[in-house]
Amino acid sequence: MTLDAEDSKLVTLARAARARNGSAEGAAVRDETGRTYSATNVALPALTLTAVQVAVAMAVSSGAQSLEVAALVTAGDPSEDDGRLVASLGAKELIVAGPDGTVR
Repeated sequence: MTLDAEDSKLVTLARAARARNGSAEGAAVRDETGRTYSATNVALPALTLTAVQVAVAMAVSSGAQSLEVAALVTAGDPSEDDGRLVASLGAKELIVAGPDGTVR
């Protein structure tokens, strides 16, 4: 799959967040105005969130009304809930890539 420059940027942002925090997952989303948000998963005893959930929450709490696209970088499989979450906000797709940035 070949990504356009803006979607490739999301994968890069997700990879960077994942690497910076040493997390299992990194995600990035782009809202309807073109703003981007990147995040990693949260794994605390009292709170567990996927990277996509955190990135979406950041976007929505910053005023985003919808999403254009989302990207997830993980060695594992994406959660079906993540796909439904981004679709519920209008995202055209959830791009999934491995830690090396290769889109699956």
